[in-house]
Amino acid sequence: MTNRRNFLLGSAAGAVAATSVSKVAMAALPEPVVQTTPNTMPPLVPSTGRPYNPIVTLNGWTLPWRMNQGVKEFHLVAEPVVREMAPGFKAHLWGYNGQSPGPTIEVVEGDRVRIFVTNKLPERTSIHWHGQRLPNGMDGVSGLTQPAIEPGKTFVYEFIARRPGTFMYHPHADEMTQMAMGMMGFWVTHPKAKHPLIDEVDRDFVFLLNSYDIEPGAYTPKIMTMLDFNLWSWNSRVFPGIDSLNVRKGDKVRIRFGNLTMTNHPIHLHGHEFLVTGTDGGPTPKSTRWYEVTTDVAVGQMRQIEFIADEEGDWAFHCHKSHHTMNAMGHDVPTMIGVDHRGVVKEINKLIPDYMVMGERGMGDMAEMEMPLPDNTAKMMGGEGPFGSVEMGGMFSVLKVRKEQKRGDYSDPGWFKHPSGTNAFEWTGSLPEPARFASEGGQSMPSRGKPKQDIEVQVRKPQGGSSGHSGHH
Repeated sequence: MTNRRNFLLGSAAGAVAATSVSKVAMAALPEPVVQTTPNTMPPLVPSTGRPYNPIVTLNGWTLPWRMNQGVKEFHLVAEPVVREMAPGFKAHLWGYNGQSPGPTIEVVEGDRVRIFVTNKLPERTSIHWHGQRLPNGMDGVSGLTQPAIEPGKTFVYEFIARRPGTFMYHPHADEMTQMAMGMMGFWVTHPKAKHPLIDEVDRDFVFLLNSYDIEPGAYTPKIMTMLDFNLWSWNSRVFPGIDSLNVRKGDKVRIRFGNLTMTNHPIHLHGHEFLVTGTDGGPTPKSTRWYEVTTDVAVGQMRQIEFIADEEGDWAFHCHKSHHTMNAMGHDVPTMIGVDHRGVVKEINKLIPDYMVMGERGMGDMAEMEMPLPDNTAKMMGGEGPFGSVEMGGMFSVLKVRKEQKRGDYSDPGWFKHPSGTNAFEWTGSLPEPARFASEGGQSMPSRGKPKQDIEVQVRKPQGGSSGHSGHH
């Protein structure tokens, strides 16, 4: 990660020129700041305005601001961007200030906020400040509460951040296209003073759940897709491109996430129980909190979870919809498990010598196969852990808890070294014959139209070893 000073210097060098705005008007605008790398940036400690404990955006950053006569001013630039979703795989998206999602905006309860929005897209846009209490005319719904921002124009939004909590921002003009292209961002309003329902924490992470439909070898999302997406991402990154969440043992950790996809996501953490301490409505009453290991976040919602990281190790953290932990895959592929292809493959090999059958033992081998893929295509699953392939993709990351991690250090500590005798191990003794269990239950009543004879299904069990691809016919 780069430090804030280098980040700001780099940002100044890459500042966007809002050429559509006059020089006189530009003189009054805050300098737009852009970010072109997908790395997780360190927390942006406030040097002006009210103090607060800053958050860390996973594979993202916080937008700097300037104070102007007591008003906190930001400048967002809506524009086409190139997002590296995983190493070697880049998508042509729309976003803000060089990235998709756009930068996180952090303010303090009671701050008067002024946001300049410059449109460098080929079509008009607007920004809705999702979850905020604000004057109706600042709500950002084009045609309803304001004219749309035409290409080349700059609009100004100004309101007071009235309540602390976790919020989002996204367009409310041609939403289907602009959100499918990646236009969204996070907003955190910190409490102005000690709050009875908001505890102080040691680590505070945020990310947005988003999804794309990008065909293998393509660069641009299909914007007409409604549900059948093939890339499920956190902050427009897919595993193994998503950074780990690195914490110190004993830290109190808060993680905030918002869902701007078109389906729900049950987010699951291994090794720890957490409390849901915040929703779209703000901090939850303490009497309503109970421990969970999975919390579902519906479309358009936000969740804030908290826990004490008191178990060392590398703990999986992911969406529990199994297809959401895969990358681009063909959804219409027939299931081949148990099918004997040997005769067919022998004939096909006469025409195509390198032909292989895939999926007859499940899809796990796909993580290791070096089959040719179109350029600019993320593998369906991957990630090389300390014990081999993790066989994951999409919405998956790792919570790394270390007692040696220093306070405020977000760097990756490497793989966990398990104490001797604490790993699962292979049983090398004899295996007894299985005892078949006779069920005592039965269906509630006889079915009608039952076949006269039971249908017997022949199950072909794998023979021999399961490593590598020697078993492919």
